[in-house]
Amino acid sequence: MAVVDLLSGACAVRPAEDADAVDGVPAQAVARPADAQETSALLRACHDAGLAVVVRGHGSKITWGRAPERVDVVLETGGMAGLVEHSRGDLVATAGAGMPLDRLGELLAEARHQLVVDDLAAGRGADGAGSTLGGAVATGMCGPRRLWAGPVRDLVIGVRLVLADGTVARSGGKVVKNVAGYDLAKLLTGSYGTLAVITEVTVRLHPEPQEEVSVRARVSPDRLEATLALLVRSQLAPHTLEVSAAPGSDPLVTVGLGGSPGGTRQRADAVATSLASPDLAGGSVAVVDPGTPEDELPSGLADVDQQDSPAGTSTTRPVLVRTTGRLSGIPELVRVATDQGFGVTGSAGVGVLHARLPEETPPEQAHHALEQLRATSLRLGGSTVVLDAPPAVKSGLDAEATWGPVPGLDLMRRVKAEFDPGRLLAPGRFVGGL
Repeated sequence: MAVVDLLSGACAVRPAEDADAVDGVPAQAVARPADAQETSALLRACHDAGLAVVVRGHGSKITWGRAPERVDVVLETGGMAGLVEHSRGDLVATAGAGMPLDRLGELLAEARHQLVVDDLAAGRGADGAGSTLGGAVATGMCGPRRLWAGPVRDLVIGVRLVLADGTVARSGGKVVKNVAGYDLAKLLTGSYGTLAVITEVTVRLHPEPQEEVSVRARVSPDRLEATLALLVRSQLAPHTLEVSAAPGSDPLVTVGLGGSPGGTRQRADAVATSLASPDLAGGSVAVVDPGTPEDELPSGLADVDQQDSPAGTSTTRPVLVRTTGRLSGIPELVRVATDQGFGVTGSAGVGVLHARLPEETPPEQAHHALEQLRATSLRLGGSTVVLDAPPAVKSGLDAEATWGPVPGLDLMRRVKAEFDPGRLLAPGRFVGGL
Protein backbone atom coordinates (compact mmCIF):
# COMPACT_ATOMS: atom_id res chain seq x y z
CA MET A 1 0.00 0.00 0.00
CA ALA A 2 1.28 3.47 -0.89
CA VAL A 3 2.28 5.67 2.03
CA VAL A 4 -0.34 8.28 1.09
CA ASP A 5 -3.10 5.67 1.20
CA LEU A 6 -1.80 4.28 4.47
CA LEU A 7 -1.94 7.67 6.18
CA SER A 8 -5.04 9.17 4.56
CA GLY A 9 -7.25 8.26 7.50
CA ALA A 10 -5.13 10.22 9.96
CA CYS A 11 -5.00 13.71 8.42
CA ALA A 12 -4.59 15.61 5.17
CA VAL A 13 -1.79 14.00 3.16
CA ARG A 14 -0.38 14.30 -0.36
CA PRO A 15 2.39 12.67 -2.40
CA ALA A 16 5.78 14.29 -1.90
CA GLU A 17 7.41 16.29 -4.68
CA ASP A 18 11.06 16.95 -5.45
CA ALA A 19 10.89 20.20 -3.47
CA ASP A 20 9.86 18.23 -0.36
CA ALA A 21 13.22 16.47 -0.13
CA VAL A 22 14.98 17.11 3.18
CA ASP A 23 18.59 18.11 2.59
CA GLY A 24 18.67 15.97 -0.54
CA VAL A 25 16.86 12.99 1.00
CA PRO A 26 13.58 12.36 -0.89
CA ALA A 27 10.30 11.87 0.95
CA GLN A 28 7.28 9.77 -0.02
CA ALA A 29 4.45 11.79 1.49
CA VAL A 30 3.68 15.15 3.09
CA ALA A 31 1.16 15.20 5.94
CA ARG A 32 -0.52 18.27 7.42
CA PRO A 33 -2.31 17.50 10.71
CA ALA A 34 -4.69 20.13 12.07
CA ASP A 35 -4.18 19.49 15.78
CA ALA A 36 -2.55 17.23 18.36
CA GLN A 37 -5.18 14.52 17.86
CA GLU A 38 -4.50 14.26 14.13
CA THR A 39 -0.76 14.38 14.83
CA SER A 40 -1.24 11.49 17.25
CA ALA A 41 -3.15 9.45 14.68
CA LEU A 42 -0.52 10.19 12.04
CA LEU A 43 2.45 9.22 14.22
CA ARG A 44 0.67 6.09 15.43
CA ALA A 45 0.20 4.99 11.82
CA CYS A 46 3.81 5.83 10.97
CA HIS A 47 5.01 3.97 14.06
CA ASP A 48 3.05 0.85 13.16
CA ALA A 49 4.40 0.94 9.59
CA GLY A 50 7.99 1.85 10.55
CA LEU A 51 7.93 5.13 8.62
CA ALA A 52 10.50 7.85 9.36
CA VAL A 53 9.09 11.34 9.99
CA VAL A 54 10.73 14.76 9.69
CA VAL A 55 8.87 17.84 10.94
CA ARG A 56 8.77 21.00 8.80
CA GLY A 57 7.35 24.44 9.48
CA HIS A 58 8.26 26.85 6.69
CA GLY A 59 11.45 24.94 5.91
CA SER A 60 13.69 27.88 6.81
CA LYS A 61 16.03 25.64 8.86
CA ILE A 62 15.19 22.26 7.32
CA THR A 63 18.82 21.78 6.25
CA TRP A 64 20.29 22.66 9.66
CA GLY A 65 22.10 19.76 11.29
CA ARG A 66 22.90 16.50 9.53
CA ALA A 67 20.87 15.18 6.64
CA PRO A 68 18.46 12.52 7.98
CA GLU A 69 19.21 8.90 7.18
CA ARG A 70 15.79 8.52 5.58
CA VAL A 71 12.55 10.45 5.17
CA ASP A 72 9.28 8.68 4.51
CA VAL A 73 6.91 11.39 5.71
CA VAL A 74 7.33 15.16 6.04
CA LEU A 75 5.01 16.44 8.76
CA GLU A 76 4.00 20.05 8.11
CA THR A 77 2.98 22.09 11.15
CA GLY A 78 1.18 24.77 9.13
CA GLY A 79 -2.19 23.33 10.12
CA MET A 80 -1.41 24.18 13.75
CA ALA A 81 -0.68 27.88 13.40
CA GLY A 82 -3.23 29.62 15.60
CA LEU A 83 -2.87 31.78 18.69
CA VAL A 84 -4.48 29.60 21.36
CA GLU A 85 -4.33 32.04 24.27
CA HIS A 86 -2.76 35.36 25.21
CA SER A 87 -2.86 35.96 28.95
CA ARG A 88 -2.02 39.64 29.00
CA GLY A 89 -1.89 40.00 32.76
CA ASP A 90 0.52 37.07 33.13
CA LEU A 91 2.66 38.01 30.10
CA VAL A 92 2.18 34.50 28.73
CA ALA A 93 0.98 33.25 25.33
CA THR A 94 0.20 29.83 23.86
CA ALA A 95 0.34 29.20 20.11
CA GLY A 96 0.48 26.32 17.69
CA ALA A 97 3.89 25.08 16.62
CA GLY A 98 3.24 26.26 13.07
CA MET A 99 2.65 29.88 14.09
CA PRO A 100 5.05 32.13 12.10
CA LEU A 101 7.23 34.20 14.41
CA ASP A 102 6.51 37.39 12.49
CA ARG A 103 2.74 36.83 12.69
CA LEU A 104 2.97 36.07 16.41
CA GLY A 105 4.87 39.31 16.83
CA GLU A 106 2.09 41.24 15.10
CA LEU A 107 -0.59 39.73 17.34
CA LEU A 108 1.35 40.33 20.55
CA ALA A 109 2.18 43.90 19.54
CA GLU A 110 -1.50 44.80 19.89
CA ALA A 111 -0.91 44.59 23.66
CA ARG A 112 2.64 45.99 23.38
CA HIS A 113 4.01 42.56 24.25
CA GLN A 114 6.73 40.60 22.47
CA LEU A 115 8.39 37.21 22.38
CA VAL A 116 12.09 38.05 22.56
CA VAL A 117 13.30 35.55 19.96
CA ASP A 118 15.22 36.87 16.95
CA ASP A 119 14.58 35.07 13.67
CA LEU A 120 17.99 34.03 12.35
CA ALA A 121 16.37 32.44 9.30
CA ALA A 122 14.03 35.23 8.21
CA GLY A 123 13.19 34.94 4.53
CA ARG A 124 14.77 31.50 4.07
CA GLY A 125 11.60 29.43 4.09
CA ALA A 126 9.09 28.65 1.37
CA ASP A 127 7.92 31.78 -0.48
CA GLY A 128 10.27 33.92 1.59
CA ALA A 129 8.77 32.95 4.94
CA GLY A 130 10.77 32.87 8.13
CA SER A 131 10.78 30.67 11.20
CA THR A 132 7.80 29.21 12.98
CA LEU A 133 7.48 29.06 16.76
CA GLY A 134 7.99 25.29 16.74
CA GLY A 135 11.03 25.59 14.49
CA ALA A 136 12.63 28.18 16.76
CA VAL A 137 12.15 25.89 19.76
CA ALA A 138 13.24 22.71 17.97
CA THR A 139 16.53 24.28 16.85
CA GLY A 140 17.12 26.36 19.99
CA MET A 141 17.45 29.45 17.80
CA CYS A 142 18.76 32.55 19.59
CA GLY A 143 19.79 35.98 18.37
CA PRO A 144 21.05 39.34 19.60
CA ARG A 145 18.44 39.89 22.33
CA ARG A 146 19.45 36.73 24.16
CA LEU A 147 21.63 39.01 26.30
CA TRP A 148 18.50 40.70 27.62
CA ALA A 149 15.88 37.94 27.82
CA GLY A 150 17.91 34.74 27.84
CA PRO A 151 17.92 31.86 25.33
CA VAL A 152 14.71 30.49 23.86
CA ARG A 153 14.79 27.52 26.26
CA ASP A 154 14.31 29.97 29.15
CA LEU A 155 11.29 31.55 27.46
CA VAL A 156 9.42 28.28 26.87
CA ILE A 157 7.36 27.38 29.93
CA GLY A 158 5.19 24.65 28.45
CA VAL A 159 4.70 22.41 25.43
CA ARG A 160 2.15 20.00 24.08
CA LEU A 161 3.87 17.16 22.29
CA VAL A 162 3.27 13.86 20.57
CA LEU A 163 5.72 10.98 20.96
CA ALA A 164 6.78 8.70 18.13
CA ASP A 165 4.16 6.09 19.07
CA GLY A 166 1.34 8.64 19.03
CA THR A 167 1.18 9.31 22.77
CA VAL A 168 0.05 12.88 23.52
CA ALA A 169 1.67 14.61 26.49
CA ARG A 170 1.92 18.07 28.03
CA SER A 171 4.75 19.55 30.04
CA GLY A 172 4.87 22.77 32.02
CA GLY A 173 2.01 25.17 32.50
CA LYS A 174 0.50 28.46 31.43
CA VAL A 175 1.97 30.59 34.20
CA VAL A 176 5.62 31.37 34.74
CA LYS A 177 5.64 30.14 38.36
CA ASN A 178 4.55 26.59 37.42
CA VAL A 179 7.57 24.38 38.09
CA ALA A 180 5.91 21.05 38.88
CA GLY A 181 7.13 17.94 37.09
CA TYR A 182 10.03 17.20 34.76
CA ASP A 183 10.70 20.00 32.30
CA LEU A 184 10.19 18.33 28.94
CA ALA A 185 10.00 21.75 27.30
CA LYS A 186 13.68 22.39 27.97
CA LEU A 187 14.58 18.85 26.92
CA LEU A 188 12.88 19.30 23.54
CA THR A 189 14.40 22.73 22.92
CA GLY A 190 17.27 22.28 20.49
CA SER A 191 16.55 18.57 19.88
CA TYR A 192 15.90 19.11 16.13
CA GLY A 193 12.68 17.11 16.16
CA THR A 194 14.38 13.86 17.15
CA LEU A 195 12.51 13.23 20.43
CA ALA A 196 8.90 14.25 19.81
CA VAL A 197 6.68 16.42 17.64
CA ILE A 198 5.83 19.74 19.29
CA THR A 199 2.24 20.79 18.50
CA GLU A 200 1.78 23.72 20.89
CA VAL A 201 4.11 26.03 22.81
CA THR A 202 3.52 28.28 25.82
CA VAL A 203 6.01 31.13 26.13
CA ARG A 204 6.94 33.91 28.52
CA LEU A 205 6.58 37.40 27.07
CA HIS A 206 8.20 40.78 27.67
CA PRO A 207 6.73 44.26 27.38
CA GLU A 208 7.86 46.21 24.33
CA PRO A 209 10.34 48.94 25.26
CA GLN A 210 8.88 52.42 24.91
CA GLU A 211 12.06 53.57 23.20
CA GLU A 212 14.94 51.77 21.49
CA VAL A 213 18.29 53.22 20.45
CA SER A 214 21.52 51.69 19.16
CA VAL A 215 25.10 52.88 19.42
CA ARG A 216 27.53 51.80 16.70
CA ALA A 217 31.30 52.04 16.69
CA ARG A 218 34.06 50.86 14.37
CA VAL A 219 36.85 49.44 16.49
CA SER A 220 40.31 48.37 15.39
CA PRO A 221 41.05 44.70 16.15
CA ASP A 222 43.72 45.58 18.71
CA ARG A 223 41.17 47.63 20.70
CA LEU A 224 38.26 45.20 20.46
CA GLU A 225 39.08 43.36 23.69
CA ALA A 226 39.21 46.57 25.75
CA THR A 227 36.02 47.86 24.12
CA LEU A 228 34.01 44.72 24.81
CA ALA A 229 35.35 44.46 28.36
CA LEU A 230 34.18 48.01 29.07
CA LEU A 231 30.71 47.32 27.71
CA VAL A 232 30.29 43.97 29.48
CA ARG A 233 31.22 45.56 32.82
CA SER A 234 28.99 48.61 32.33
CA GLN A 235 25.91 49.19 34.49
CA LEU A 236 23.87 50.50 31.55
CA ALA A 237 22.01 47.18 30.99
CA PRO A 238 22.13 46.90 27.20
CA HIS A 239 19.56 44.69 25.47
CA THR A 240 22.13 43.63 22.88
CA LEU A 241 25.90 43.74 22.55
CA GLU A 242 26.85 42.64 19.06
CA VAL A 243 30.10 42.42 17.19
CA SER A 244 30.20 42.04 13.40
CA ALA A 245 33.27 41.60 11.24
CA ALA A 246 34.17 40.75 7.68
CA PRO A 247 37.57 39.67 6.35
CA GLY A 248 39.80 42.68 5.83
CA SER A 249 37.69 45.21 7.75
CA ASP A 250 37.60 46.53 11.31
CA PRO A 251 34.93 45.01 13.58
CA LEU A 252 31.69 46.90 14.12
CA VAL A 253 30.35 46.94 17.69
CA THR A 254 26.63 47.60 18.17
CA VAL A 255 25.04 48.26 21.55
CA GLY A 256 21.24 48.11 21.66
CA LEU A 257 19.35 49.77 24.51
CA GLY A 258 15.67 49.93 25.34
CA GLY A 259 13.40 51.26 28.05
CA SER A 260 11.56 54.42 28.98
CA PRO A 261 11.64 57.57 26.83
CA GLY A 262 14.45 59.90 27.69
CA GLY A 263 16.27 57.49 29.94
CA THR A 264 17.15 55.20 27.06
CA ARG A 265 18.60 58.07 25.07
CA GLN A 266 20.65 59.18 28.08
CA ARG A 267 22.10 55.68 28.44
CA ALA A 268 22.90 55.64 24.72
CA ASP A 269 24.69 58.97 25.00
CA ALA A 270 26.70 57.60 27.94
CA VAL A 271 27.72 54.55 25.90
CA ALA A 272 28.68 56.76 22.96
CA THR A 273 30.79 59.00 25.19
CA SER A 274 32.64 55.99 26.61
CA LEU A 275 33.28 54.49 23.17
CA ALA A 276 34.49 57.81 21.78
CA SER A 277 37.54 57.63 24.04
CA PRO A 278 40.78 57.82 21.99
CA ASP A 279 41.79 54.49 23.55
CA LEU A 280 38.72 52.77 22.07
CA ALA A 281 36.77 53.71 18.93
CA GLY A 282 37.80 57.35 18.86
CA GLY A 283 35.55 59.38 16.60
CA SER A 284 33.85 56.52 14.71
CA VAL A 285 30.78 56.36 17.00
CA ALA A 286 27.14 56.96 16.03
CA VAL A 287 23.82 56.87 17.90
CA VAL A 288 21.10 55.53 15.58
CA ASP A 289 17.36 54.99 15.83
CA PRO A 290 15.83 51.66 14.75
CA GLY A 291 14.29 51.52 11.30
CA THR A 292 16.35 54.40 9.91
CA PRO A 293 18.83 53.99 7.02
CA GLU A 294 21.67 54.43 9.51
CA ASP A 295 20.40 51.34 11.35
CA GLU A 296 21.20 49.05 8.41
CA LEU A 297 24.39 47.04 8.67
CA PRO A 298 27.08 48.13 6.21
CA SER A 299 27.69 46.09 3.08
CA GLY A 300 29.40 42.81 3.92
CA LEU A 301 27.99 42.67 7.44
CA ALA A 302 24.37 41.78 6.71
CA ASP A 303 22.79 38.88 8.59
CA VAL A 304 25.15 35.95 8.13
CA ASP A 305 22.43 33.40 7.44
CA GLN A 306 20.69 35.21 4.59
CA GLN A 307 20.78 33.66 1.13
CA ASP A 308 18.95 33.93 -2.16
CA SER A 309 17.55 30.39 -2.41
CA PRO A 310 15.17 28.60 -0.04
CA ALA A 311 16.97 26.46 2.50
CA GLY A 312 15.35 23.19 1.50
CA THR A 313 16.45 23.07 -2.13
CA SER A 314 19.54 25.20 -2.60
CA THR A 315 22.83 23.45 -3.29
CA THR A 316 24.78 26.72 -3.18
CA ARG A 317 23.88 27.82 0.33
CA PRO A 318 26.73 29.16 2.47
CA VAL A 319 28.44 27.39 5.34
CA LEU A 320 26.72 28.63 8.51
CA VAL A 321 28.37 28.01 11.87
CA ARG A 322 27.58 28.77 15.50
CA THR A 323 30.76 29.21 17.52
CA THR A 324 31.12 30.08 21.19
CA GLY A 325 33.79 30.94 23.73
CA ARG A 326 34.26 32.70 27.03
CA LEU A 327 33.61 36.43 26.84
CA SER A 328 37.26 37.41 27.13
CA GLY A 329 38.04 35.17 24.15
CA ILE A 330 35.54 36.69 21.72
CA PRO A 331 38.10 39.06 20.11
CA GLU A 332 40.39 36.12 19.34
CA LEU A 333 37.47 34.08 18.02
CA VAL A 334 36.52 36.96 15.72
CA ARG A 335 40.11 37.32 14.51
CA VAL A 336 40.53 33.62 13.72
CA ALA A 337 37.14 33.45 11.99
CA THR A 338 37.83 36.42 9.72
CA ASP A 339 41.37 35.18 9.01
CA GLN A 340 39.77 31.96 7.74
CA GLY A 341 37.38 33.86 5.48
CA PHE A 342 34.27 33.87 7.67
CA GLY A 343 31.96 36.83 8.02
CA VAL A 344 30.96 37.01 11.68
CA THR A 345 28.14 38.52 13.70
CA GLY A 346 26.92 37.61 17.15
CA SER A 347 26.50 38.43 20.78
CA ALA A 348 29.72 39.45 22.45
CA GLY A 349 27.67 39.77 25.63
CA VAL A 350 26.94 36.03 25.89
CA GLY A 351 29.83 34.64 23.86
CA VAL A 352 27.82 33.28 20.91
CA LEU A 353 28.78 34.13 17.33
CA HIS A 354 27.39 33.09 13.96
CA ALA A 355 29.90 32.81 11.16
CA ARG A 356 29.33 32.46 7.43
CA LEU A 357 31.58 31.24 4.64
CA PRO A 358 30.62 32.24 1.10
CA GLU A 359 28.88 29.51 -0.88
CA GLU A 360 31.67 29.48 -3.47
CA THR A 361 34.26 28.39 -0.87
CA PRO A 362 35.88 25.11 -2.05
CA PRO A 363 35.05 22.15 0.24
CA GLU A 364 38.69 21.53 1.22
CA GLN A 365 39.12 25.17 2.22
CA ALA A 366 35.84 25.12 4.14
CA HIS A 367 36.85 21.99 6.06
CA HIS A 368 40.20 23.53 6.98
CA ALA A 369 38.54 26.76 8.10
CA LEU A 370 36.10 24.81 10.27
CA GLU A 371 38.94 22.86 11.88
CA GLN A 372 40.79 26.06 12.75
CA LEU A 373 37.69 27.74 14.15
CA ARG A 374 36.73 24.69 16.22
CA ALA A 375 40.23 24.33 17.66
CA THR A 376 40.13 27.97 18.74
CA SER A 377 36.66 27.78 20.28
CA LEU A 378 37.53 24.62 22.22
CA ARG A 379 40.65 26.27 23.59
CA LEU A 380 38.49 29.21 24.66
CA GLY A 381 36.06 26.97 26.51
CA GLY A 382 33.40 26.91 23.82
CA SER A 383 32.28 24.89 20.82
CA THR A 384 31.70 25.13 17.08
CA VAL A 385 28.62 23.63 15.42
CA VAL A 386 28.02 23.51 11.67
CA LEU A 387 24.38 24.55 11.36
CA ASP A 388 24.23 24.35 7.59
CA ALA A 389 26.47 23.83 4.58
CA PRO A 390 26.14 23.03 0.87
CA PRO A 391 26.07 19.30 0.06
CA ALA A 392 29.66 19.29 -1.23
CA VAL A 393 30.87 20.51 2.17
CA LYS A 394 28.38 18.64 4.35
CA SER A 395 29.13 15.29 2.70
CA GLY A 396 32.71 15.53 3.96
CA LEU A 397 31.63 16.06 7.58
CA ASP A 398 30.68 13.19 9.85
CA ALA A 399 28.50 13.71 12.93
CA GLU A 400 31.46 14.65 15.12
CA ALA A 401 32.81 17.12 12.57
CA THR A 402 29.34 18.68 12.34
CA TRP A 403 28.56 18.97 16.03
CA GLY A 404 31.99 18.78 17.63
CA PRO A 405 32.68 16.96 20.92
CA VAL A 406 29.40 16.43 22.80
CA PRO A 407 29.57 15.96 26.59
CA GLY A 408 26.89 13.59 27.85
CA LEU A 409 26.37 11.85 24.51
CA ASP A 410 25.74 8.49 26.20
CA LEU A 411 22.95 10.06 28.25
CA MET A 412 21.49 11.64 25.13
CA ARG A 413 21.45 8.26 23.42
CA ARG A 414 19.54 6.79 26.37
CA VAL A 415 17.02 9.62 26.21
CA LYS A 416 16.55 9.04 22.47
CA ALA A 417 16.03 5.33 23.09
CA GLU A 418 13.41 6.12 25.72
CA PHE A 419 11.47 8.62 23.62
CA ASP A 420 11.92 7.10 20.16
CA PRO A 421 13.22 3.51 20.42
CA GLY A 422 12.44 2.83 16.76
CA ARG A 423 14.48 5.85 15.59
CA LEU A 424 11.58 7.12 13.48
CA LEU A 425 11.86 10.85 14.22
CA ALA A 426 14.48 12.55 12.02
CA PRO A 427 16.91 9.61 12.35
CA GLY A 428 20.56 10.66 12.13
CA ARG A 429 19.91 14.39 12.05
CA PHE A 430 21.17 15.25 15.53
CA VAL A 431 24.43 14.84 17.46
CA GLY A 432 26.07 11.43 17.46
CA GLY A 433 23.79 10.27 14.66
CA LEU A 434 20.71 10.43 16.91
